[in-house]
Amino acid sequence: MSRIRRKTNRHASAANPNAPVNTLGIGRIMFAVDDIEDVLARLQAYGAELVGEVVQYEDKYRLCYVRGPEGILIALAEQLS
Repeated sequence: MSRIRRKTNRHASAANPNAPVNTLGIGRIMFAVDDIEDVLARLQAYGAELVGEVVQYEDKYRLCYVRGPEGILIALAEQLS
């Protein structure tokens, strides 16, 4: 009986931004913030890049994605009152 061995990178990283959601490691993470513009400015000062734009979902949330260290996507969500 022969064994087939695949060499794959099963860890989430910048090298594989389209990795499946069940890939080992952290590929994306979301934070609730009080002021999305302030947090975004502070992250950009450290080299984070905005992915797309800040959007508003109905009258409930403002949302955006930034690409952080190792290509991790960081989602920011500001609940509107």
